Amino acid sequence: MSQTQLPSTTASNLERTNWTEITPQALYDKCMTLARNLWWSWHPEVINLFRDLDPVRWRQLDHSPIALLSEMTPDQVSQRANEMVLYTRINQAHRRLKDYLADERSTWGARNAGVLGSHPVAYFSAEFGIHESAPIYSGGLGVLSGDHIKSASGLGVPLVAIGLFYDQGYFKQHLNSEGLQEEEYLDTKVENLPMEQARCPEGKPITVEVKTRGESIFAKLWKMNVGRISLYLLDCDVEGNSPEDRELTSRLYGGDTRTRIRQELVLGVGGVRALRELGIKPGVYHLNEGHSGFAPLEVIRERMVDDGLVFDEALREVASHTVFTTHTPVPAGHDRFDGKLIEEHLGPLREKLGISYDQLMGLGRVEPQNEGETFCMTVIGLKLSRRANAVSSLHGQVSRRMWAHLWPWRVEEEVPIGHITNGVHIPSWLAYPMHMLYDKYFENDWVKNMGNPDTWQPIFDVDPGELWETHNALKARCIEFVRRRVSRQCRRRNEDESIVEASRNILDPNALTIGFARRFATYKRADLFMQDLDRLAKIVNDENRPVQFIFAGKAHPADEPGKKLIQGIANLRHDPRFAGRVVFVEDYDINVGRHLVQGVDVWLNNPRRPLEASGTSGEKVVLNGGLNFSVLDGWWAEAYNGKNGFAIGHGTSHANVETGDERDGEHLMQVLENEVIPLFYDRDADGLPLGWIEHMANSIATLAARFSAHRMVTDYVEKAYLVAAGGVSSDMSVR
Repeated sequence: MSQTQLPSTTASNLERTNWTEITPQALYDKCMTLARNLWWSWHPEVINLFRDLDPVRWRQLDHSPIALLSEMTPDQVSQRANEMVLYTRINQAHRRLKDYLADERSTWGARNAGVLGSHPVAYFSAEFGIHESAPIYSGGLGVLSGDHIKSASGLGVPLVAIGLFYDQGYFKQHLNSEGLQEEEYLDTKVENLPMEQARCPEGKPITVEVKTRGESIFAKLWKMNVGRISLYLLDCDVEGNSPEDRELTSRLYGGDTRTRIRQELVLGVGGVRALRELGIKPGVYHLNEGHSGFAPLEVIRERMVDDGLVFDEALREVASHTVFTTHTPVPAGHDRFDGKLIEEHLGPLREKLGISYDQLMGLGRVEPQNEGETFCMTVIGLKLSRRANAVSSLHGQVSRRMWAHLWPWRVEEEVPIGHITNGVHIPSWLAYPMHMLYDKYFENDWVKNMGNPDTWQPIFDVDPGELWETHNALKARCIEFVRRRVSRQCRRRNEDESIVEASRNILDPNALTIGFARRFATYKRADLFMQDLDRLAKIVNDENRPVQFIFAGKAHPADEPGKKLIQGIANLRHDPRFAGRVVFVEDYDINVGRHLVQGVDVWLNNPRRPLEASGTSGEKVVLNGGLNFSVLDGWWAEAYNGKNGFAIGHGTSHANVETGDERDGEHLMQVLENEVIPLFYDRDADGLPLGWIEHMANSIATLAARFSAHRMVTDYVEKAYLVAAGGVSSDMSVR
């Protein structure tokens, strides 16, 4: 058939006809353009496009499109696109990305954050969890940072992000035959990551230098594109560094205090110098946790050099443009360094600032003259910022009490630490089937208005059976994923083939399924449900109303008590009463988390109140129809209304830890037995749990918008960034 003849009307022929002028190389280049901007990671239709190129390798390569494409030639991509009718999908995705990046006028940020356009926000964080294929995160803080910049991209907020590149990332977790966690570090293939070396305006690759007393530390700069946001990552694996320093940024949260202070020196001071090399002049510096607390010192030095200010004047100026977020209500979670380490690493900068050793140490002490007090990164963050916030309402109260001694002349209620409750990036955590369900019932532009509570009210118009079937399909997918992972775990441990085969049939798709996945720190009490194993056995083995648990999470390599928690839960599989009913999934990461939050019926969270700063995993469950079952701590303390989930405890804490644990454990079981299980198994004539489905709808309607990252980022813009940048028309708040 000639090109002028009318082709067959099959989709495949239409595809070929529309693309007769496209060369395999051009098609390949469009795919690679998509792969090199992490925008694809929150667009399921683009994810599905990459998966369709080779589903098996896609899974084996940790869902990395660059790794997948690097194994294929342009001709192979073109052939596969022809077989799977991908041409139009590739072209549409490529066009959407171009339009998205070019849109500078219709975004929320263009209308509401204009003053940041010429002087953007510089957002510092020690880790960023964007996607499992970019392993530069360990857990909640990194995923929160990733969600923050994704929503900043979607809203069009002028922001650049600064972090560190860890070429070994966080560890891979394996459990041995005794159930003990073992750590393995693997080198990340830089060529498979969507990043390139950052360059200055003149085109020269950027390397920054940070001097210490002993030597200089050098770091090169990588750039990742996350939608409209540029994420810059400092990497110390460069010539000129000592062998020790070339490994400095290899591992996330690894090494001793000397390693940690050097990493934080590179992040803070090196990050500010990198921005200068890039030609970026921020209007706001946002320090996400104390790891980047040294950054304002370098900005102060710049102001002293550029504007002739003395130290105190420069400090006041810089602090007024600095926002500090604290995430840690646990005292051990705040980095502290002794004076010797501070002087070794900050001494040269201190001399440039013209201040004494005692003055520098005083910036990191609650009591500046107390020579026995170490230097705390949270303290310097609070002292060098004029806008500080916790990450939930309750955490705000805890933080004001914790740091009240910094402002001894104020009553606790007037301590200048507010709160902006954390939220999650909805497109990243919303399952595609739920997205399609919302498309059917919600307004056409609901995605653009996901931070508006009104957007979610049509959930009450969704047919209960349709909502339930969508959830059950996601639950079945989650269970199948867990079966694959657990059978692989058994095979890796060389367990008997019968055990491997049995693991392929664990969990019942019809049973009430409870998920728990987070860092295994002792205060999170992962084993709270195990206080009475006989009682638990009756619950999970009830023939008419069975219950099952899926656990995942990592303990820090140095946290032996946390590892013991994992071992205790994982080894329940050896108890016939719990085999196949209590399951532990190894190597918790974004991929594991995504499957669990999208598929479980209930999300369990039972930390010691008030030690959970916010928590965000439960917010992801909301989007997919799961219900929260949580201690009234963090975000849940301001979310629970009696009809959108379940509460453990009554919002109080016992002075005695052991008594509090016993009380919460008993209340957990009571609520599970008397509220959760009966509501789940109370079915109508059609087999629908109408009361449960009503709770699902209430959860989505009351919580999805409120605990979204879009709401969170707009709060930061309106209540912190614009004020810090001097871009508000009215501000009568008391300083």
